Amino acid sequence: MKTVTVYLVRHGQTWFNVFGKMQGWSDSPLTDKGIADAHRAAAMLSHITFTHAYCSDTMRARNTAETILAKNFNTNVQLTVTKYFREQFYGSFEGLDSLATWYAVGGKHGVHSFKEIISKFGVDASKDFMHDADPFGAAEDALTYWNRLQKGFKQLRADNRDGDNVLLVSHGTTIRSIVDKFGKEDGFSALESPLNGGVTKIALTDTGIKVLSYNQTSV
Repeated sequence: MKTVTVYLVRHGQTWFNVFGKMQGWSDSPLTDKGIADAHRAAAMLSHITFTHAYCSDTMRARNTAETILAKNFNTNVQLTVTKYFREQFYGSFEGLDSLATWYAVGGKHGVHSFKEIISKFGVDASKDFMHDADPFGAAEDALTYWNRLQKGFKQLRADNRDGDNVLLVSHGTTIRSIVDKFGKEDGFSALESPLNGGVTKIALTDTGIKVLSYNQTSV
């Protein structure tokens, strides 16, 4: 059975992260700390030889991935930019205050923060709650979200061979979603947000996904 090891990195800190804004498909530049986050991840992964490298099609993910690859002298690959590993789409809530948004989204269900929602109902429920609360109906629900991500995993399986190491730079809620869906049985909890520049390691097989580590600052 083919097994591909994926080093899943959250992009460096952005200005929307600092301002507490909903940042899904919307984008904002890396801060100075965000650039440092990318360099820290690069140093952490500098000894890994990657056979392929991927990132979402956001500036923040691409800049982080390019920094990691520039400092990896074992790797000479082209960066593949893909929409499949974007962050969750927050619809008309994009760019709004995060605390106020999750307070409104969770209120109908008796919870008032993102952490309360995922603690009581799970990460996927937060997607469905947001979709239902979006007056435009544009925010991704869980089914739409996972249909998109599974296309990304299909691409990774097709592109890589047994034993390959892959770099994938993506986003906080996307990494949380993967850990929540595939890591709970092995004791991983997605209640705490992955750090900007933190590394999560997963094993991708022909038939499934196994979380090996979550939110590491050394590998």
